[in-house]
Amino acid sequence: MAITQQQLLQILPNARQVAGVFVPVLNTAMSRYGIVGQLRIAAFIAQVGHESAQLRHVREIWGPTTQQAGYEGRSDLGNTEKGDGSKYRGRGLIQVTGRANYTACGEALGLDLIARPELLELPQHATMSAAWFWSTRGLNTLADQGQFVKITRRINGGLTGQDDRQALYDKALKVLA
Repeated sequence: MAITQQQLLQILPNARQVAGVFVPVLNTAMSRYGIVGQLRIAAFIAQVGHESAQLRHVREIWGPTTQQAGYEGRSDLGNTEKGDGSKYRGRGLIQVTGRANYTACGEALGLDLIARPELLELPQHATMSAAWFWSTRGLNTLADQGQFVKITRRINGGLTGQDDRQALYDKALKVLA
């Protein structure tokens, strides 16, 4: 099962300008990482839809906010050098954040994301990094079990934006039925 541009726009209507660019790369990434079938695809599209403001942002908008300023020097993110917080801000459809995550993602995708973190802003890499993150966090299993709230916690660390995520998920389940 692949998602069509029409289906994607029914779920993420604000993606109108970029839907045609993202449909093929979404289908490639979902296929590569086993994000197949209605439950998995609906959960994935809902989560990436929320995380990227419906495919409109592939780079974290930088203030820096208090939370973003806190990225600097965070060893759990691998941010060990001055400037790592901003350099390795959230990028991709699921915001890969921190030097350590960029390193792991780059190794998995065969990209030098430490030297070129902006590669995660390109549609094919933004999408593939999201599918890689999804897979490495065991989210297909949670999607199969309908554990959407647990998926949000693994992606977000909490439940920020859960109402929007849930609304997108409910819509995706209907569109993909």
